[in-house]
Amino acid sequence: MSESMFKFSCADFTFPLLSHGNALQLIRLLGIDAVDLGLFEGRSHIYPSMVTNDLRRTVRDVIRDLSSAGLVVGDVFLQTGVDPHDAAANSPDKSVRLRNREVFQRIIEFAKLVGSNHITGLPGVYHMGQNSKDDWKRAVEEAKWRVETSWKAGITYSIEAHVGSLLHDTETTLTFVKCCPDLTLTLDYGHFIYQGHTNESVHPLIPYASHCHARAGSQGKLQTIVKENEIDFESLLTLLRKSGYQGYICLEFVYQDWEGCNRTDNVSETIQLYDMLKAI
Repeated sequence: MSESMFKFSCADFTFPLLSHGNALQLIRLLGIDAVDLGLFEGRSHIYPSMVTNDLRRTVRDVIRDLSSAGLVVGDVFLQTGVDPHDAAANSPDKSVRLRNREVFQRIIEFAKLVGSNHITGLPGVYHMGQNSKDDWKRAVEEAKWRVETSWKAGITYSIEAHVGSLLHDTETTLTFVKCCPDLTLTLDYGHFIYQGHTNESVHPLIPYASHCHARAGSQGKLQTIVKENEIDFESLLTLLRKSGYQGYICLEFVYQDWEGCNRTDNVSETIQLYDMLKAI
């Protein structure tokens, strides 16, 4: 455990080229004692379909690897499709939304069994050919349902406002959260800084954060090296501290062929960012 007052985790999807067991071992070698488990259909160590098809076996394997590495779970990050548009939470297809609810209920079971009390999801997207007001209404409806369903299980549910989602700026994100009582945010400044927003414009989202993602980013670069970082982590952590923030800060460099997110040495950059954050 670091000397910082904050709890740190690292995403398992930071190291997708390793087996899941080895990715967890690497996270522990970095001196981090918690992991965020990514469940992204078709592109993570664990798929949502693996949970729905064989919950017992999936939980058994994950608990074995967690125990071997000496890690606890900070968050379960759910994406039901291969990309945010695929099987989006606010899909105009009612059968997709109903299937998503079935998956979500199984993910709640999974989270509880692996020891996580926090689940992150995506808010939804605007669908081509659909009325934007209807897309918004469906997104709010599904978020409210997930919050209530999670709360009954003793789990906090949050969404991540992200590039390509219907939550494209801080004002829209604040409006959405206020439409959904008890909904929280997995806050990632990078998605806003990338689009040219200022750090100051993102600060009003802090009171709604129950989880945070941290990686280096700058305008026009969703992920970059720490030396090029334009996210004001010092102000962020200072404000989190003042707000009494109790959640994890997840070191979340990713490795995928999207927005240039396969151009960083994730081991070295994770170490540098972790050292920087602990010193704040």
